[in-house]
Formats: sequence, structure tokens, C-alpha cells
Amino acid sequence: MLASASPRRLQLLERAGLTPDLLNPTDIDEIPHRRETPRALSIRLAKEKAQRALEMPLVEELGPNAYVLAADTVVGLGRRILPKAETVDEALDCLSLLSGRSHWVYSTVCLIAPGKRMSTRCVETKLRFKRLSREDMGSYIASDEWRGKAGGYAIQGRAEVFVRLLTGSYSGVIGLPLYETVHLLEGAGYPVFQSWMSAPQSEV
Repeated sequence: MLASASPRRLQLLERAGLTPDLLNPTDIDEIPHRRETPRALSIRLAKEKAQRALEMPLVEELGPNAYVLAADTVVGLGRRILPKAETVDEALDCLSLLSGRSHWVYSTVCLIAPGKRMSTRCVETKLRFKRLSREDMGSYIASDEWRGKAGGYAIQGRAEVFVRLLTGSYSGVIGLPLYETVHLLEGAGYPVFQSWMSAPQSEV
């Protein structure tokens, strides 16, 4: 079960050959606590999403052997937490702050396995944007790809051309670090690679 409404996280799971039995997004308060760091916020929200999902009726119907997967991604500039941009002004503020500078993306995956065993992994990815011109920012704002995205950009879209350097997990920046997700599932006893045996041959 995936505790997320994000189509990007679902696509990433499917890329790894995993299809959740249930999509059950949770509604939690994502406002940072006072003096909370970007990394701590990412970890806390991923855990809260998983715990909230475990209490929901549709998840309870799956029975005691259900695996509940949740994730959260936070963009940080030092200790500063950048918002999920919802307005043009927020997006422009984010792009202006990221222009020509390095920042970090903290992507946490939380798994609650049968027996309510919880495990988490937080992946830290460092990115550096090129110096953005007014035309760069104006064109990106016009694309509308920034809306609802942490830090005001989506790396899997046009913003990828802004990235001069990435050290860490590309899938984590999108929203779900695949290596760590599969590692957690496999370690908890989930048959991750079983679906690969019966899946059609990839054309890649």
C-alpha cells in the first residue's frame, strides 16, 4: 500500500516492477516545527504519513500482513526549508534562492511491515543550479511545472536543464529513492523481485 497521492511516486514504484494494492493518501499537517531542520522534517513527515495510513479503514481491511509505504521530500538551503510552491511569487522566490547555488534535497521513505515494524531511510542529494536569468525563470514559471513542487521545481521536467551537478539519488529528488525503497522492502520480507520473473521483457 502506498500512502501517497503523487503520480510520480507511483510511476517510480512501477518502474521498479512494483504495483501497490492500494493508493491511500494521508492528510497531515506539514508545517515545520520551530527550529526543525529540512532533514528532520522529511523524516518526521514520512513517519507520520505511514502511521496515519496504518490507522485508516481501507488499510486495516488489507489485514495484518500489509506493507505500508510512505515518503516525503523536502528541499533545504542550509537550515532553511523551501516551501511547496503554490503561487508565482513563492516559485520565483525559490528559483531566485537556488540560482547559482547548491542546495540539498532530503527524501525519506518509511515502511511499516507486518507486525507494525517501522523502518526509515533518509537520502540526501546535493544539487547545484546554474545561475538563472530572468528569462530562465520567466519561461519556467510559464510552464506551470513548479506548482505544488518542493523548492518550486520538478527535476523530471524542464528544470533538469538548470542542474549543473547532482550527487546522490535522482529518483529521490523526484520523490522516492528507489534503491533505498527496494532495500527496505526486501529486508522486511517483501518479494520485490518476484514480479520481474513473470513480467514482459523490457525493451530498454
